[in-house]
Amino acid sequence: MANGRDRREPVFDAPAGEAGELDFRLSPEDRAGGTMARRRASSNGGGPRRAAKPRKPKRKGGRSLLSKLVYAGLVLCLWGVIGVGGVVAYYASQLPPIDQLTVPKRPPNIAIMASDGSLLANRGETGGRTVTLKELPPYLPKAFVAIEDRRFYDHFGIDPVGISRAVYRNLAHRGGLQGGSTLTQQLAKNLFLTQERTASRKIQEAILALWLERNYSKDQILELYLNRVYFGAGAYGVEAAAQRYYGKSARNVSLAEAAVLAGLVQSPSRLAPNRNPDRAQARAELVIAAMNELGFITPGMTKTALGTPAESVRPNGAGSANYAADYVMDVLDDFVGNVESDIVVSTTIEPSMQAAAERVLVDELDAKGQKFNVSQGAFVAMQPDGAVKALVGGRNYETSQFNRATAARRQPGSSFKPFVYLAAVERGYTPDMVLEDGPVNYGGWAPKNYDRKYRGPIAMRDALALSLNTIAVKLNMEVGPKAVVQAAQRLGISSPLQANGSLALGTSEVTPLELVSAYAAFANGGTGVVPYVITQVKTTDGKLVYKRPGSGGLGRVIDRSVVAMMNEMMHNTFVVGTARKAQIPGWSLAGKTGTTDDYKDAWFVGFSGSLVAGVWLGNDDGALTKRVTGGNLPTEVWHNFMKIALKDQQPVALPGSERFRDDVPVAGAGQDPRYANAGNGDNAWIPPQPAPQRRASREKNFFEKLFGL
Repeated sequence: MANGRDRREPVFDAPAGEAGELDFRLSPEDRAGGTMARRRASSNGGGPRRAAKPRKPKRKGGRSLLSKLVYAGLVLCLWGVIGVGGVVAYYASQLPPIDQLTVPKRPPNIAIMASDGSLLANRGETGGRTVTLKELPPYLPKAFVAIEDRRFYDHFGIDPVGISRAVYRNLAHRGGLQGGSTLTQQLAKNLFLTQERTASRKIQEAILALWLERNYSKDQILELYLNRVYFGAGAYGVEAAAQRYYGKSARNVSLAEAAVLAGLVQSPSRLAPNRNPDRAQARAELVIAAMNELGFITPGMTKTALGTPAESVRPNGAGSANYAADYVMDVLDDFVGNVESDIVVSTTIEPSMQAAAERVLVDELDAKGQKFNVSQGAFVAMQPDGAVKALVGGRNYETSQFNRATAARRQPGSSFKPFVYLAAVERGYTPDMVLEDGPVNYGGWAPKNYDRKYRGPIAMRDALALSLNTIAVKLNMEVGPKAVVQAAQRLGISSPLQANGSLALGTSEVTPLELVSAYAAFANGGTGVVPYVITQVKTTDGKLVYKRPGSGGLGRVIDRSVVAMMNEMMHNTFVVGTARKAQIPGWSLAGKTGTTDDYKDAWFVGFSGSLVAGVWLGNDDGALTKRVTGGNLPTEVWHNFMKIALKDQQPVALPGSERFRDDVPVAGAGQDPRYANAGNGDNAWIPPQPAPQRRASREKNFFEKLFGL
């Protein structure tokens, strides 16, 4: 082994002029010595360690790059969470404070019921009353869960699984575009938000859904949803929708109908069963399939529902019950004030009479309207005590909601004459008194009879029956226009009346409702009435809000003897006068036709001892009819209605009819319970006495009487 002195260092020869290059050169001895040394170290298990191989330099961008990516990802996620939290906090701040948040009250529904307890119409913003889950058939709420949110009872208001499923199906284009909103989110939108489709609204919707889930049970949320969701056609809530599309309560819908309603909420306009029955049925089949898949219904129920598709009801006729419902709403405030909860209003409207009134009016206009150039009409029928039994405000409610029965003031023509004759009888005139039918002229005003003829001496009863203008004008001037106005107002005419000479010809406008109610005093024996349609109002849980008192009339406004004479003269209209073709065998009837002198308006108001009815025909724009008179079309409408309304009823005599007919039993105040209060207020009014003498000199004061000076 060579010692240290014999050790040779490697020679580093660098070629001249080449700096920086190194050449490792070992002598053969050094190489041999090194080899032997390694062998000895290997055999002896020791010796100098093998020289470590030089490490390869690390690559730039290896593990350090991965670490950086992980780090960057964590930072980005953190900032994302902070950003999302900030966005959520911002939009949450736009909502009312959570601790002050409450479910807004559902707008109250007003259910208007007919006299037999059937539903006439719903009024209010929702179109139907609130219902509870326990009132509904079990399959109805389950239908909504199956098609709208099958994981409703499993999620916490937001359903990540449902959202993921909707995203997948949308990307895969399976089944059309789908949303991931839960029923709770939909309810939150309906309760608190607008219908706009924006990210901000969706964030707020999610926040509110979480709040709802925290504060309400699942069943409460589902019940709120069913009563708030929109079904189209102005129907909010499942009860309103069931009434609108199937004419029945949601409590009574079939499984097939429930499936249609559940499918409808996706697109109320596109899937409305009354407009798009095929689409509605296709959607309903999906609902039924989903219910079967989830085990909500049995295979047998599934088969039955698919085999008997639901059929929506179509409104019959012209929808005139809505005119009656509108009238109820007009007067409701007078009795109950502000409505804060669902109420049920019981009315006097009788469905059979309402349907008959609509039918006869529409049929007459359809058959003869074009020929006679008359397009509109109104009809009112009431009991003699003022209870409105039928009210039609126009030809078709969908076409025009203007209620001509209650709001249209039109000239009554000769149908106003009974008030003139009433004022005259109260001053001593009698039906037998002979008057002179001849030309009249008051300061250049010379009214003529309808047929331009004069009959000379004529009994007063026949003058009214034949509707002679000259006699009516003379009586008006004799008793004074002011007395006529007072007589009409006493009986219930509330429209402004002009106390002048032309008042006798019905030139002051009135509504059909007030004219019919004024005639009721003749039919009931002299008691003034206030027309009424509401009998009672209750909340949906049965609490009484209002009940009509036993009597709400005006007391006695006509003496019984005067009533008898007036009814005798108006009965004569059916015997020899303008209403002869309106007679009904076995019934004692009275009434008066009315026609304006330019044929703009035609009327007939008549009554039996149990029913008063009035008809108006004309045009809304005031266009002239082609000679429509009270004695033709209106009388036909009235007659056709009364035949239906009085069918199978026992004839009731007119008050005082013993004076002019003795073949019908009289129903006096002590015999007919409807007139039990007819004698109230007998002393409230006394006819003026004695009657004035008819003197020609009275006509000299024309201008004073004409203008009521």
